[in-house]
Amino acid sequence: MSAGARILSSLKASIGDVVFGMEDGTVSIFGLVFGVAMTTSDPHTVLIAGATGAAAAAVSMMAGSYLDAESVRDARAARRRVVDPAAAKAEADAIAAALARGGMAPQDVSTVAAALGRAPSAAAGLRAELADAEDGASPASHAFWMFVSDLFAGFTPVLPFAFLPMESARIVSLVLTTVLLVALGVGRGLVGKRSVVRATLETLAIAASAALAGVAMGHFLS
Repeated sequence: MSAGARILSSLKASIGDVVFGMEDGTVSIFGLVFGVAMTTSDPHTVLIAGATGAAAAAVSMMAGSYLDAESVRDARAARRRVVDPAAAKAEADAIAAALARGGMAPQDVSTVAAALGRAPSAAAGLRAELADAEDGASPASHAFWMFVSDLFAGFTPVLPFAFLPMESARIVSLVLTTVLLVALGVGRGLVGKRSVVRATLETLAIAASAALAGVAMGHFLS
């Protein structure tokens, strides 16, 4: 597999991290930036606060994503090593039920269920194997895509304050953030095969709540 194909494969397997990272980065830093921007006339102050927050949040989310993926992988490995008869029977029953729902003939389902009953370790480990195959990305890949997406999204509302005066930076930051949130909402709707309008409105509502919380806290503290 070429390098490009491996990168694309890890991106697809980490799409949940990308969505989560972009939503977290945009919403949290947007709230921070507007909280500071409404209490100062110095864009440099907003830039420092926003950039610091974006970098720290991206590293924190990267570490959290890595530890989460590693913990899930360790738990799957433990399930393969330790055979609990009750859990193994439950796994075998669940597998048989899934095969029946998928259209397998009843006699074949019975054959598979009987075979799994004679090999409880196979039943206990099968779902873990399938989960690993479906995941398709290492903990490092999950962490990498989380970091990139969170950092990119976090710096979107921040960058205008590096190049524009305060009033213009506020407007441009709001516009850029809104465009990114709309794109994220559309992406969530398409990936999840749900209403694009609803997903977009949910995303915008969360960001608006974060901005209002940031502005309220900024005014309260000032």
